[in-house]
Amino acid sequence: MRVILATLLLCTAFSAAQAETEPLAETLARGKALTIAGDCGGCHTADPAKPLAGGKRIDTPFGAIYSPNLTPDRETGLGAWSDDDFVRAFRYGMAPDGSHYYPAFPYPYFTKLTRQDLTAIRTYLATLAPVRTTLPPSQLHWPLNYRVLMRAWNYFFFRPGIFEPNQQKSAEWNRGGYLVTAAAHCGACHTPKNLFGAARQSQAFGGRTVGGWFAPRLDGAERSGLKSWSVDDIVEYLASGRNGKSHVNGPMAGVVVNSTSQMSDADIRAIAVYLKDLPAGEPEPAVSPPPPAPAEMAAGKALYDRACVACHEADGSGAPRIYPPLPGNANLQSADPASTLRIILDGAQTVTTPRAPNKGSMPGYARQWSDQEIADVTNYIRNSWGNAAPLVSPAQVAKARKER
Repeated sequence: MRVILATLLLCTAFSAAQAETEPLAETLARGKALTIAGDCGGCHTADPAKPLAGGKRIDTPFGAIYSPNLTPDRETGLGAWSDDDFVRAFRYGMAPDGSHYYPAFPYPYFTKLTRQDLTAIRTYLATLAPVRTTLPPSQLHWPLNYRVLMRAWNYFFFRPGIFEPNQQKSAEWNRGGYLVTAAAHCGACHTPKNLFGAARQSQAFGGRTVGGWFAPRLDGAERSGLKSWSVDDIVEYLASGRNGKSHVNGPMAGVVVNSTSQMSDADIRAIAVYLKDLPAGEPEPAVSPPPPAPAEMAAGKALYDRACVACHEADGSGAPRIYPPLPGNANLQSADPASTLRIILDGAQTVTTPRAPNKGSMPGYARQWSDQEIADVTNYIRNSWGNAAPLVSPAQVAKARKER
């Protein structure tokens, strides 16, 4: 009997120790899902063979930094970090040694994550293969290379605190709000920033230029926002990279491939429900008078008829989910034409996802067309079929060429 009791006690002790040292499947799954929702690999993977090992160069208006190593390597990664170290980094933007991170690490958004979810992310990251990564020094402009200045930045622009549910909204809406404003940090790209790199909260989700592309409005603006999109339209776009109204391009292509297309159906729909409920923010700039001159429209139409009709049709209707339609296209009508110009100059390649594996492409016209010609065709498609958008000048095209 004593032998049996001793055996039972040993088994119980082993099971308890195992429960403490081995992550629960549910915790791992949640941590992985949140890591994907945050598109952590997008910034922290320089070499695809070494996922999340850091070292990727991130250019900002203030210079360049290199993303840190998120693998459990004890010397160059997170292996020696405690749970409290990890939570402090995400909640307050502070490293274990007390130094401050730059907000290129979006801790102003991650601060909204609960401790339970933060420790779940850490638990998942600890299961990765450890990789040693030596980072180049940051290349920030003086005096921003002194991290101590981040104390002042945080004082003026950073307010830590977890996401507060809106009791007047549904559980699905609140889940979407948590993902959009915290884990997925959508505002980091889609909210305008001030001269100090802080989000202009009064213009939340109002769109901004990122890396030569325009991250469009996510609010309910009529022409360039999501007013004309349904919840199902948003779901399809995030899940597949395309819908009946638009195709993903630019930096958002990587977000869809590596993040949103891998999220659960429930989380994608929750994001869509939240975004669709956002009211229109500050009014869009009025369309610049005068409208395109008849001669400019005629020149743009001639170019369109020669190069674009075969795919996009004479009436711009295209072939939804293959060649995006142009009438009513929110991205096309954005006040900032950066994305439209990049696509016309460089062409576009439809991303492939499990839900939309077929490919499509558009050639670039940077070599065939002059700045004036690209301006003409851009103004034509932005101001035809009921579209209305500010005019694009040849000087803007020339600038877009240099920024490619």
